[in-house]
Amino acid sequence: MLRRTKIIATLGPATDNPEILSDMIEKGIDVVRINFSHDTASDHKNRVAMVRKIAQQCGRDIGIIGDLQGPKIRIKTFDKGKVELNKGGQFFLDTKLNELEGDKKGVGVDYENFHMDVVAGDILLLSDGRIKLKVEKIRKTRILTTVIEGGILYDNQGMNRKGGGLSTPAITKKDIQDIKLAVQLEIDFLAISFIRSAQDIENVRQHYHDAGGNGLIVSKIERKEAVECIDSIIDASDVIMVARGDLGVEIGFTELTGIQKQIIRKTRYKNKVVITATQMMESMIHNSVPTRAEVSDVSNAVMDGTDAVMLSAETAIGKNPVLVVSATNDICYGAEKYTLPRGRTAHRLDDQFEHIDESIAMAVMYTANHLAVRAIISLTESGSTALWMSRIRSDIPIYAFTPHVSSSRRVMLYRGVYPVSFKYDTDDIKSLYKNIFSILLDKQLVEENDLVIFTKGEMKGISGGTNSMRIIRVTA
Repeated sequence: MLRRTKIIATLGPATDNPEILSDMIEKGIDVVRINFSHDTASDHKNRVAMVRKIAQQCGRDIGIIGDLQGPKIRIKTFDKGKVELNKGGQFFLDTKLNELEGDKKGVGVDYENFHMDVVAGDILLLSDGRIKLKVEKIRKTRILTTVIEGGILYDNQGMNRKGGGLSTPAITKKDIQDIKLAVQLEIDFLAISFIRSAQDIENVRQHYHDAGGNGLIVSKIERKEAVECIDSIIDASDVIMVARGDLGVEIGFTELTGIQKQIIRKTRYKNKVVITATQMMESMIHNSVPTRAEVSDVSNAVMDGTDAVMLSAETAIGKNPVLVVSATNDICYGAEKYTLPRGRTAHRLDDQFEHIDESIAMAVMYTANHLAVRAIISLTESGSTALWMSRIRSDIPIYAFTPHVSSSRRVMLYRGVYPVSFKYDTDDIKSLYKNIFSILLDKQLVEENDLVIFTKGEMKGISGGTNSMRIIRVTA
C-alpha cells in the first residue's frame, strides 16, 4: 500500500550533507521547506540546487516550499546573549533600544510601532508562551511590564500578544526580497506568514506574480484574526497550513486541537490542500524515538484527512533527520490503516459543481469507491483534476500523468496523488492506453486484467480541460 499522507521536511544545517538528504528522500519525504527566516540567500540557493540534483538521482519529483518570514515580532539582542527573568520581577521592552543593549532590565523590540499596539493589562507571550509579561505602563516607546511567568529569554525570540490584534503589515521589505529569490529559485509553493485576512493573501500574490512567480500560495494560519475569517482565507488560498506554534500562543492551547480539526475539514470541503505543522515530532530533535503523545498527534492529523504533515526543527537542526522522517513515515502508514476505506461517502453530495473537470473528478471517485478498481489514471496538465479527486477519502491511488515537471512537483503535496512523467503526441486512444499500461506494468503499480479509471481532456495542452472518464481493463 502506498502512503497517502505526504511528508514535508524543513531544510537546515542538519540536512546540508548530500548523503543525509538522499537518505531522507529514500525514507519518504515528498516536499521540502526552505525557511527564509533563517540563513542567507546563498544557503537557500545551495539547498535548492542540492534538492533538485539528488531528487533527480533518486528518480523522484520533490516539491519545494519557500516560507516567508512575515511580520513576526521579535525582541532584539542582549549584551550577553540571554537573561533570566524571575516571577514578579520588572522588565521593559523598548522599540528604540538598539541591538546588544538588552540586559536583565529590558530589551529592544524590532517592530517600531509596538508601543502603540499594546495597553496596560495586556499579556505578552515570549519563548513559545513559556514566558509571560503583563503590561503595566507605556512611557513613549518603552513598555513597562511585570513578569508573570519567568524563564531564560534568549536573543531574537518571537513575541505575541495574548488574543492577537497586533497591527503589523502583511508583507515586509525582507519578504519582498525573498519573493524575488523564490522566483529565481523556481520554488513550487510560496508560504505567507502571519496573515490576518484574504486581502493580505491577495497583496502577497500580486507581489509574487509581478516578480514572475507562478507557484501555489500557502497561507499559514497562526493568528487569531485568521481563524475568525478562515472561510474567506481558504477561498483566497491554494494551500492552508495549520501553523500551531504561534497560533497556540495567541489563542491558548485548550482550543487548538478543535480549531485544527475544523480547519482541516473546511479546507478539504472547499477542495483546497491542507498541511498540519509545528512540533509534530519535537522530542526527536534530540531523541531517537518519538513520544506516545507525538505518535498520537501525527496519527490524529492523518486520520482527520490532512494532506501533509510538516517537520520543522526536527529535520532542520535535529540530531538525526533521517530517523525522524522514517518514524513519521511509519506513523502515517499505521494511521492510514484506520482511516475510512473505500465505500460510500457524502462529500459534497448535495453540491452543484461549477466546472466540467470538477464534476468528472467527483464522478470518478464515487465510481471508484463502489467498484473493484485498482488505480485511477489522470492525464493532466495542471493537476487540478487529481486535486479534486484526492478530496474524496479512498485507498485507491491516483496517478497524475503529466508532461510538466512543475505539475509533478505540485501534486506531490496532494494526499493520495502520485506523479508520473508522461509526454504524448498522439490522438490514437489505443496507442495512448498501450503506453500508459506499459508504464504502470513496468512500475508494478497494476497487474494485467485490473480495472482502472482513466480521465483526460479532448484538447492536449489545455489546463482544466478534463471532460471524460473511462473504465478500462489493463492489457499488456
